[in-house]
Amino acid sequence: MFSKILIANRGEIACRIIQTAQRMGIRCVAVYSDADANAHHVALADEAFRIGPAPSSESYLRADIIIEIAKKSGAQAIHPGYGFLSENTDFAEACEANNLVFIGPPSSAIAAMGSKSAAKIIMEKAGVPLVPGYHGDDQAPETLRIEAEKCGFPLLLKAIAGGGGKGMRVVENIGEFDEALAAAKREAKNAFGNPDMLIERYLTQPRHVEIQVFCDQSGHGVYLAERDCSIQRRHQKVLEEAPAPGLSEETRKAMGETAVKAAQAINYVGAGTVEFLYDVDGSFFFMEMNTRLQVEHPVTEMVTGQDLVEWQFKVAWGEPLPLEQSQVKIRGHALEARIYAEDPDQDFLPATGNLRYLSTPDESAHVRVDTGVVEGDDISIHYDPMIAKLIVWDETRGQAINRMVQALEHYRIAGVKTNIRFLHALADAQPFREADLTTGFIEDHRDLLFSKSKLDTHKALVLAAGFVLEQRKSRESVSTDPWSPFGRSNSWRLNSEYAQPLQLQVGDEIHELKVLERDDCYQVFVNGSTYSLTAKLDDDYMQAVINGHRLSIHGNLHNDQLVLFYHGDTFQCTLYRENYVFADMEPQGGLCAPMNGAIVAVQAKVGDAVTAGQTLVIMEAMKMEHAIKAPADGVVTEIFFSEGEQVSDGAELIAIEVAEESTKKSAEQNDEEAG
Repeated sequence: MFSKILIANRGEIACRIIQTAQRMGIRCVAVYSDADANAHHVALADEAFRIGPAPSSESYLRADIIIEIAKKSGAQAIHPGYGFLSENTDFAEACEANNLVFIGPPSSAIAAMGSKSAAKIIMEKAGVPLVPGYHGDDQAPETLRIEAEKCGFPLLLKAIAGGGGKGMRVVENIGEFDEALAAAKREAKNAFGNPDMLIERYLTQPRHVEIQVFCDQSGHGVYLAERDCSIQRRHQKVLEEAPAPGLSEETRKAMGETAVKAAQAINYVGAGTVEFLYDVDGSFFFMEMNTRLQVEHPVTEMVTGQDLVEWQFKVAWGEPLPLEQSQVKIRGHALEARIYAEDPDQDFLPATGNLRYLSTPDESAHVRVDTGVVEGDDISIHYDPMIAKLIVWDETRGQAINRMVQALEHYRIAGVKTNIRFLHALADAQPFREADLTTGFIEDHRDLLFSKSKLDTHKALVLAAGFVLEQRKSRESVSTDPWSPFGRSNSWRLNSEYAQPLQLQVGDEIHELKVLERDDCYQVFVNGSTYSLTAKLDDDYMQAVINGHRLSIHGNLHNDQLVLFYHGDTFQCTLYRENYVFADMEPQGGLCAPMNGAIVAVQAKVGDAVTAGQTLVIMEAMKMEHAIKAPADGVVTEIFFSEGEQVSDGAELIAIEVAEESTKKSAEQNDEEAG
């Protein structure tokens, strides 16, 4: 077995590989960019080397530097993880040329599946069923438009070299085709260096079911169950599970055997995933093959009891597969939720910030957390915003869902926006519990998944007041006389009761509270209502009783920013002080950056007349494009940034003189809503 390997990756997957390698007695060499100098994977590894500046193109994608470091460090093999160089044919060939074992498939297999169009031709010859569409070499826009009309709508544009939802667009009609094609090609060029597209008929109610396959160097292959990855946003997976609910044994066997046949058709070696679209009538179609370990591999590990990274090491060393097909057993049910720094309420816009507070559920045989960050780390603009993967297992799907709901309630983060509340609503949604699954699940159930907070605003404000005051008490200096009122910071007044004021800002609204502290409780006055509150704070955990209702919360107070956590939900507010200067609202007609990122395209000029909803700027952040649209009809008066420039969250991009008619319509609409 290898004695030393280099891991050409970062974050969660690098930590995951290190965990298994060190358990097997294999020493690990990590690499890091300037942004990751203090990253968790660097601390876990036996040794680590700097590879360049923060941008991945200057660090984690520098195959030449990584190979030189591998040789210098004495590593015998390179594990690419997923993303970055994991499916790069040139990198795999360079490893082979430098006598380094690439812990993955042969470069020929990567090349065969690296082009989605070429892969479909290979699969067609191997007898694997395909979705109708176009995957030819002629990439002229006129040709693609003709083929799109032949295919029919809705259709899916996909980058032939892509993955992870990048370079992908759903097109509903021919009128949308040209703009969607241009955007998809541009995104594909930026992400993969290849703008070529394929076209597929877009199935309206499909499920995304994929098969984990493994092949050894002797050509033997097995499939290790299937995963349902239908729950997606922007064509990227959000929640995965194994096994896929509702599949018959005959379908499961047919898909598994087809997947192994697909892998063997390209002389595959190692871990791979064959992805299928599964239709409502039980038919399934080849979508693509990922020639690497998948993000969601832990759910397969949980139901098979196998360590797939260990399998990768053994197969790369030349050993046979640890199990034959008849020995692969499936037990129970597992789910994985991807915890991201993003804002689900803003179309899952990626978020950046500092993980100032991070508390995870306790790990056990039922709960697993795969992560590459610790409290205090930053989520930057340079890499994917995934914070962690939360994986649960239990004997049945229903029990596993209950585990997931509970574990999400115990996952608490402050300092950066996350999708935890959304994931909690998703896992607990009745349609999900009933396995009513399609790739359009999130869009179909928006009202259910983007519901209002479980906490009544008044009760949340009362709890917030209790948390603030109890924390102040915990920091009071201890008086020599514990009964002396002079040693307490509760606005005590001689011969009178004094209700101290407390102002809490929630969004743009400032709430005026008054709190009367008695020996055993508080009386809190909020917007004309009175609440009796008892509270006991232990670090970040507070037990409270509000008007006889007992409940428990966790919280984090930092620089007057308070976040409360309750049953998977969060409540955020700010301690308002008169000397605070709050930023003005975005000027009417102004167009501001919703995140840190780079300007990809400016689609307007000074003097242009624009309409509400028209795309004016395209930004790239976390490797994804985001369209910034005009807020109202008007005329562009100034453009502050040009293509290629980096911008900060909140920076004004374009100034627009709003048309008088648009302003009038907006006012009328506001009047109607108020009425």
